[in-house]
Amino acid sequence: MKNNRSGRRQGRPDSKAAVAAGLPVNKNDEVMLDIIGMTHEGEGVGRVEGYTLFVQGALPGEKVRAKVLKTKKQYGYAKLLELAETSASRIAPPCPIYDQCGGCQLQHMDYAAQLEWKRQLVVDNLERIGKLDVVKVGANEEPLSERKRIGESGEAGGEADGEVLAGAPQEGNAAPGEVSRRGGIVVRSTLGMDEPWRYRNKAQVPIGAADGGLIGGFYARGSHRIIDMETCLIQHEHNDAVVSAVKRIGRELGISAYNEETGRGLLRHVIVKKAFRTGEMMLVLVTNGRDIPHVDAWIGSIREELPEVASICQNVNTQRTNVIFGSETRVLWGRDVIYDYIGDVQFAISARSFYQVNPAQTEVLYGKTVEYAGLTGSETVIDAYCGIGTISLFLAQHADKVYGVEIVPEAIEDARANAELNGMKNVVFEAGPSEDVIPAWKEQGITADVIVVDPPRKGCDPRLLETILEMKPERVVYVSCNPSTLARDLRVLEGGGYKTVEVQPVDMFPWTVHVECCSLLVRKD
Repeated sequence: MKNNRSGRRQGRPDSKAAVAAGLPVNKNDEVMLDIIGMTHEGEGVGRVEGYTLFVQGALPGEKVRAKVLKTKKQYGYAKLLELAETSASRIAPPCPIYDQCGGCQLQHMDYAAQLEWKRQLVVDNLERIGKLDVVKVGANEEPLSERKRIGESGEAGGEADGEVLAGAPQEGNAAPGEVSRRGGIVVRSTLGMDEPWRYRNKAQVPIGAADGGLIGGFYARGSHRIIDMETCLIQHEHNDAVVSAVKRIGRELGISAYNEETGRGLLRHVIVKKAFRTGEMMLVLVTNGRDIPHVDAWIGSIREELPEVASICQNVNTQRTNVIFGSETRVLWGRDVIYDYIGDVQFAISARSFYQVNPAQTEVLYGKTVEYAGLTGSETVIDAYCGIGTISLFLAQHADKVYGVEIVPEAIEDARANAELNGMKNVVFEAGPSEDVIPAWKEQGITADVIVVDPPRKGCDPRLLETILEMKPERVVYVSCNPSTLARDLRVLEGGGYKTVEVQPVDMFPWTVHVECCSLLVRKD
């Protein structure tokens, strides 16, 4: 047995391939590893003679025996075989298919530890990718230069998806007064849920076939192999019931499942939406073709068994693609929308509307957005990625005027309908790219006191960031679902005259690696 700096390797000597590549390990080697942190995808990280191995299911602070599965030039992957030393944060995953399913990544980690890890993940991204100073609030927190990290140096403006190691999470509650005194960004403790189960209001389930019948569930981790399931612990129970009923009725009626390889078969996805406040539900059948055999019998059985369902829709997608929705949606029975509330604002949700999947935490996130916007009732606000108007309408309750822009025309139609639904006349919505529409507004004499952005995972378009810097609002509130692109964009805004004051992580997706953030920036002058 050979002793290494961060691990010990058992088994046969290095193969010629490993020697030629200059690697200390080879495929199928068994190694002992000290897990020093986790990647942003939730994999444990250990090192053998300085070589990084990612181990799914391992937690920081653990010593594990692992089998090397794959090696690359700078890192490799290993399978967890045995826990020699166990983290105090480790718990038994309650989901019976957790080891197979790719829907959750952190069910083996205590919830309080998840919240700490997610905060540290945000801190590491801000410091490493954004090159930003973060207020150190933990007495024992190491400076970044001493903290173990993996990946490249992460220069601002480069790839923002490099691995970030969050090895030693610390609490992050600093008093607001410390911001000006200490000069760095305050990253608050992650806002979690009192009850972090059954929080999802939307199930989006791919359908396949096994033993001649329909199956449906999440894809296995890293594949398109469907793991059949009857219950998902992060879904609302009614979503499970609808999906289960659709599969069973489909089997009884002989409905075929779509096959990605052949392009044949009918049912591709089952999508269920649940309005938590009103209790209404919508079922969307995504099909490879317009004709549904026995459609009346199917609808009749669903209505009889599931009286909460207020809308049954069909979306037709005949393309050989992984994109879920096709261009045609029609109502098979009931209404074309269901209704729900976030706070006091009512929303109409259609088959293809984007609507946040965790309503409880959405209210927390949007409340923080309003707080950071600092609205007194006299401000003009621009919402640069407004979607169906969720944030815009929240802001409109506290602002003089809100302008929302979104590139998807159908979303703007929904946003206008939602504004009318709530009797809000101080909101204007326009379809188009933010980086084109906002300058046009500026030419019309519209200036913003506050600009709010809530971009997709890829972050803000560079031209939008330029537009914000040219418009010079007093405040920018950046809502993000990706800490790495958040850090990259904050660096750009800081370089253009803004100061990032505070970042508030919000746990919108317990038991997964995802974390949402709300950030406040103010003009330095």
